[in-house]
Amino acid sequence: MTKESLWTKNFITLIGTNAFLFAGFHCLLPTLPLYAASLGATGSQIGIVTGIFGFAAIIVRLFTDTGVRALGKKKCLYIGLFLSIIATVSYRVFTSIDMLIIARIIHGFGFGLSTTFAAAIVSDVIPDSRRGEGIGYFGLGSTVAMALSPALGVMLLSDYSSVALFAFSAIATVLSVLCTKACSAKEIIPELPTSAMHTSIKNRIYESGTGIPAILTILFGAAYGSVNTFIAMMAKQAGIADAGIFFIVGTIFVFISRPFGGRLFDSKGAFWVILPGAFLFLGALFIIINASTLPILLAASVLYGLGGGLLLPALLTWMLNVVHADRRSSASATFYNMLDIGTSGGIIILGSLAGSVGYIHMYVYVIDAMIAFIAFFILQHFLKTQKKTYVPDKTND
Repeated sequence: MTKESLWTKNFITLIGTNAFLFAGFHCLLPTLPLYAASLGATGSQIGIVTGIFGFAAIIVRLFTDTGVRALGKKKCLYIGLFLSIIATVSYRVFTSIDMLIIARIIHGFGFGLSTTFAAAIVSDVIPDSRRGEGIGYFGLGSTVAMALSPALGVMLLSDYSSVALFAFSAIATVLSVLCTKACSAKEIIPELPTSAMHTSIKNRIYESGTGIPAILTILFGAAYGSVNTFIAMMAKQAGIADAGIFFIVGTIFVFISRPFGGRLFDSKGAFWVILPGAFLFLGALFIIINASTLPILLAASVLYGLGGGLLLPALLTWMLNVVHADRRSSASATFYNMLDIGTSGGIIILGSLAGSVGYIHMYVYVIDAMIAFIAFFILQHFLKTQKKTYVPDKTND
């Protein structure tokens, strides 16, 4: 049987949308705290600037159903992208800390909408039989951005100016808008009964039926966010120079794992992707906690890339597969909500622990989170009588 076409114009343009969106975002991650400090922000104010973004993204995703019914997915994506552009320009125009925090909230709203609806639209474009593979490729754009944009952002801010930094971020987001405009995918705005419009806050935070992957995404978000945020601090404590290479090597192995993992998900189901990915990531954490030289740390980055490259798209695909087609926007919002909750909460808790036990031993608690992830996943796999919960469900479409 001939495979349905994956590499369509719409799919390729949406990969561009995602790549440029994350490029504009990730160049600001390591630089906004530096910029805020240059404006005279205190440590607590810098913490607010850094942390409030994720909470704003979670809040706006509570209203994705309303947005889809009123405007459709693509218009909601445009709104998110334009809010991101406005926020990026505002960082430079308004130089008070209070206005910087407001701009960060607006950016959180924009990023929350953009990530949710970009993933929802691409899930409609990808053939059902190749959704795992397609989601894996879709995420490669954000992976490249995560590896390259932070270093580029630091260079622009330190070697040039904040104007150059924010100009790059805004231009990248404008390119995301142009890629979205080039996508001509048709969409159907779901007609839901009136009763479905009055859902509880709980059901707005996560889509019904996605409870198991939602819990796993929170646990993995805490572990994944700790590596992304604290690996440089851990390397400094261990006396390891050039730790930034960790992410470059990791990105290479994300590229290797994602297409393979997606095809395996489509043919075998989530179990055969998520469990190996979790053990690979756990192995990376064990190496990190014992790393004393750069080559050892880079060995951890290989497992980090392979494990993360398998887990993130698999968890997203799982959520998209267990809901009906007209609920994919909500499932996409659930994934990013849970990832933000795990990442933001994990960073706050683990950062506090690092203050007392150090960044190296902090990873003991990260290992505990991944062990809990594996134990919960195995337990639900063998106890759940309806295995279709995590196997691609073709009946939903």
